[in-house]
Amino acid sequence: MGYGTALVRPPSSRLAEGLLTYLERVPVEAGLARSQHADYRQALADSGWSVEEVAAADDHPDSVFVEDTVVYCAGLAVLTRPGAPQRRGELAGTERAITNAGVPLARIEAPGTLDGGDVLQIGSTVYVGIGGRTSAEGIRQLGGYLADRERTVVPVRLGPVLHLKSAITALPDGTVLAERGANLVDQSAFGSVREVDESAGCHVVPLGGDQVLIAASAPRTAELLASLGLDPVVVEISEFEKLEGCVTCLNVLLSDR
Repeated sequence: MGYGTALVRPPSSRLAEGLLTYLERVPVEAGLARSQHADYRQALADSGWSVEEVAAADDHPDSVFVEDTVVYCAGLAVLTRPGAPQRRGELAGTERAITNAGVPLARIEAPGTLDGGDVLQIGSTVYVGIGGRTSAEGIRQLGGYLADRERTVVPVRLGPVLHLKSAITALPDGTVLAERGANLVDQSAFGSVREVDESAGCHVVPLGGDQVLIAASAPRTAELLASLGLDPVVVEISEFEKLEGCVTCLNVLLSDR
């Protein structure tokens, strides 16, 4: 079984200095973070993905959150322009990895900003959160790149949340998961919505077939997914959650499955 290539990036030794928007800073255990990241990589490999590493960027504390630097859709990789200027130095390594993978590349240009964590693809619809990190101009540019690839880009206004995929993600059948009562995003923009009781429970990555990646901090949601006939792939990412990270942030899947 093989689904495609999963890009990951090793944690910086300065991970504990990563940006925070809504959480209070707490100590991060660097050694534990490295161990958790290794287990995360192994979970992707065990699920049928060929794991490729983007070169480390030790001077960039947030660089492990590789998802924010590139959006892959319909055979095209769009290099982003992160809303946090401190993160733009991460792009060079991601660009090299995409080029080495032989994937066509486009890029978001100034003054537009776009974080990959704001982009949620469900079928032929590409939902993009507009908030603190992604601008209307960034969304306009992304829409231009995807217009001839049979994709429709839909902006979604965010509430007090870092990224769109910090608030919602989707199951393989397109059902959106959202935290009950959180009101972080306008759910009316989506079709089928299933509310869950754990904040980490609304963060999943469909890996192919019935497999769905989910954090160990959402055990009740993992049980729910299993009851729906899905196969939860559970990973411990506590050190990345301390920095507003989730299971989606740590990879970019290069596949159109």
